[in-house]
Amino acid sequence: MRKSILVTGGTKGIGRAIIERFAKEGFDIMTCSRNEKELASLQADLESRFSSIRVLAVQADLSKKEEVEKLATAVKAFAIPNVLVNNTGFFLPGAIHNEPEGNFELMMQTNLFSAYNLTRALVNEMIARKSGHIFSIGSIAGLTAYPNGGSYAVSKWAMLGMTKCLREELKPHQIKVTSILAGATFTSSWEGVDLPIERFMSAEDVAESVWGAYNLSPRTVVEEIIIRPQLGDI
Repeated sequence: MRKSILVTGGTKGIGRAIIERFAKEGFDIMTCSRNEKELASLQADLESRFSSIRVLAVQADLSKKEEVEKLATAVKAFAIPNVLVNNTGFFLPGAIHNEPEGNFELMMQTNLFSAYNLTRALVNEMIARKSGHIFSIGSIAGLTAYPNGGSYAVSKWAMLGMTKCLREELKPHQIKVTSILAGATFTSSWEGVDLPIERFMSAEDVAESVWGAYNLSPRTVVEEIIIRPQLGDI
């Protein structure tokens, strides 16, 4: 029986690494990005290297509810995913007391509301099927307050809270829910930083943790994974 995974924000970084890991195992891939050119490149690459899988790539800005609904409609016509990875998000530095006007709304809409709205759009089909695994890609910024985290940190604390609530709600329906709380991972977000690459985690290591958590037996769930660089936070 075919299996599928939906990874939001899948053209780069952790999202791309998760897609690569599951594609190697024969999963059909569904993903989205705001960048149509990057999406087309990803789809062509996956289809050329993994000829047995199907790929759905949808251009969408998930900070907008109507775009989430557009994605959900396309996904339902393609396949109800066995795995949903809410990965869409980005970081703007700033302190709550003086960050630019609009930072809070943009962080919450992109990092939290996207996951909330997409999960609600798809979870009833998972409930009816009595199976599924939902991953939230959070951050250690959702565990530890730090200067200049601002609205990004607020959104990640909220993401962790939402994921905990969702886990309790979905236990009776045999749907697993896992929070991935990742430290500094070498992605485009860190481009230009004057630090050696060895100081960061690799996106592939985060993807491997997702794959490992998914592969446990139906009677066991990994609720949270805290994964940091060996030398600690940056």
